[in-house]
Amino acid sequence: MNPSPEQSEPLGHDNLPDFPLLASLYEEIQGLREAVFADAEQMLRLVDGERTPGRSNLAHYLALRSRDLRSLQERLARCALSSLGRSEAHVAATLDCLLALLAAVLDRPAPEPAVAASFEAGRRALLDQRARLFGPLPEGRPSHILVTLPSAAAADPRFAVDLVAAGMDCARINCAHDDAAAWQAMVANVRAAAAAAGRECRILMDLAGPKLRTGAIVPAQSLRLKGAVRLVPGAAANSDELGFPAQVIAALAPGDRLSLRDRRGKQRDLVIERLDEAGVLHASLPRTAEVGPDTEFRLRIKGRRVAQCALLCLPAAEIRLFEGDTLLLERACRPAEPARDGKCPAHISCGEPGILGQLRPGEPVWIDDGKIGALVERVEAEGAYLRITEAGPRGRRLLADKGLNFPQSDLRLPALNAKDLRDLDFVASHADLVGLSFAGSLVDLEALRAALAERGAPALPIIAKIETATGVDNLSEMLLGMTGRQPFGVMIARGDLMVEIGGERMAELQEEMLWLCEAAQVPVIWATQVLETLAKKGTLSRPEITDAAAAARADCVMLNKGPHLLRALQVLADILSRMGGHQDKKNPQLRALSLARRVLARARVAAA
Repeated sequence: MNPSPEQSEPLGHDNLPDFPLLASLYEEIQGLREAVFADAEQMLRLVDGERTPGRSNLAHYLALRSRDLRSLQERLARCALSSLGRSEAHVAATLDCLLALLAAVLDRPAPEPAVAASFEAGRRALLDQRARLFGPLPEGRPSHILVTLPSAAAADPRFAVDLVAAGMDCARINCAHDDAAAWQAMVANVRAAAAAAGRECRILMDLAGPKLRTGAIVPAQSLRLKGAVRLVPGAAANSDELGFPAQVIAALAPGDRLSLRDRRGKQRDLVIERLDEAGVLHASLPRTAEVGPDTEFRLRIKGRRVAQCALLCLPAAEIRLFEGDTLLLERACRPAEPARDGKCPAHISCGEPGILGQLRPGEPVWIDDGKIGALVERVEAEGAYLRITEAGPRGRRLLADKGLNFPQSDLRLPALNAKDLRDLDFVASHADLVGLSFAGSLVDLEALRAALAERGAPALPIIAKIETATGVDNLSEMLLGMTGRQPFGVMIARGDLMVEIGGERMAELQEEMLWLCEAAQVPVIWATQVLETLAKKGTLSRPEITDAAAAARADCVMLNKGPHLLRALQVLADILSRMGGHQDKKNPQLRALSLARRVLARARVAAA
């Protein structure tokens, strides 16, 4: 007979739970399980298709995590029971096991499992999916390594050989760069390197997606010179040179003076000093002059015009923005220019001009990975006028081909643009996986599935790149809709994503995305700026080492290109191998610690 809460006595030790606590936990867990299964059923009705184990488990996890369980977790932990904190891969099995244990202690009948579930099935399914996407996992490493190929990988076959030897499991080709001929060479080099090494190396090709980037910068209209100046035949190659036709150079001699009126209306003299062996005239300009293609040079004594300086090496115009400045983001694809006389604002084109009409006053805009912040002031026929709100105390340079982020704008763009569809013809016949940039909804993924089917590749695995706030908001629906229907993975593209959602939320959300994908049995790629300082500059950064260690919880870790890419790959492989004995997803692994062994050995020696 079960003791009543009033009749129950403590189990004999202050640290052991009493029957009233266990009984209340039993009732609470039973009610929680019923509510989770009911809510999960409602979520599963939102999507079509088979009730696969991964889809069902994700629905259970979403239902479970829609509740604040912290108080329950604390009470379960006091009883040395599962606190539900590691239930991502097996929610139903965890709840059923908890109830069975409590029922055994309380001498109550164990409830029938509500669904067929086990602790091992979810983990096995995730590992199978991971192998389907990225190939066999190297011995002793918890995660695969994905490497972004630079353009040099097309011309140098040895590049791929070295990467495969250092541990590259999957090569990434970004379709925003290079062309089909270069991609073909990269694919061939990677395939040959993998075959020679006797191991697999998959190829992921990322579709470029919408070009949310700044346009070209117009060259400067003038060049400021002072002091030593070189007069060269033909076009000037450096900013301290003036280029003239060869016959003009031949007609000048040391001692000649060229008179000019610069673009500010200032009268200046250029003194020819000597002619070197390469046929270059060396001259001096005692006072600063601003010259342009239309500047006229005249011999001072004879007064005749010698030439116009049409062959200048003009630098790009510098657009430096300060807080409070206005920037016109244009529809027209004309070269950008800095502000002129405070009347005409700085302007630069947008790679996707169709989005400008979708912007609304007050919405934020971030430029160049968040270095420049702005707000939309108004939208007119020529484009969107932005007021700069963040640019640092010394201002920021605005350059061409820099990213544009619109985190609070409801932008409606096709999942696949014309370039993506052209590139998909190549991708469908050469790649092992295809990445969808800026994946924002299940509709986007369905569009890609349809396009792949049209190209005879309906089962090609898809990687959804989550890099916008919209993508984060719709991730659960994407996972519910794709799980079990097609080989599928998720890339946490942390660069653009941090700009979109803010650095404060980035650490939190990347964890949540890992948990959701594990619950759905969907592999995750941890991407952007992993060991970036090492790859680009050859130096290790302590925060980046910690980030790389945390990446071991993902199924795959991505490295971006850089001059020291091979060294970064070697270091990453070593870090991941070390972390494999300590961490498996959220679960700490209790491998024997060298620090613990040392102190125990000292203690035993002292005791002897």
